[in-house]
Amino acid sequence: MTTDMRELLLSRIRDVSDYPKPGVMFKDITPLLADPAAFTALTDALADMCARHGATKVVGLEARGFILAAPVAVRAGLGFIPVRKAGKLPGATLAQAYELEYGTAEIEIHAEDLDGDDRVMVIDDVLATGGTAEASLELIRRAGAEVAGVAILMELGFLGGRARLEPALRGAPLEALLTV
Repeated sequence: MTTDMRELLLSRIRDVSDYPKPGVMFKDITPLLADPAAFTALTDALADMCARHGATKVVGLEARGFILAAPVAVRAGLGFIPVRKAGKLPGATLAQAYELEYGTAEIEIHAEDLDGDDRVMVIDDVLATGGTAEASLELIRRAGAEVAGVAILMELGFLGGRARLEPALRGAPLEALLTV
């Protein structure tokens, strides 16, 4: 990624203090999404990652990952598969529970959306502690597909998500456009 692109993306991410609770510095990507040049640059960069790693499908993680992954899938000419919070998808699903710093959560994917011929790129906006991404990798493999990689707009390096995710990647690449 060029320095100009990095600066463009960073300049469109707003810090919001004490959201959603005191002591948290929230990284708001809505200004980036509102800027057509920045959003296009981001979409192109993520679509290039999909092509480089031979992805056949794109998974977007709820909820902001949907916003990034859907246009990436269109740009790359790939199918888009949502990974949702439990209970949000109709029909047959595969579910995966995972640990959070304050409890547990569960995500689901439609069982029939992936198969053994698929190489899946997981896309999300932020890599924090890595729990959701780790659970999504397990779901993809349980559906019979291969993980092509994980592509993230922004990695919050101080939270250790990369280290947590490393074993679950099993050699698949993890690429973050920005690390803060």
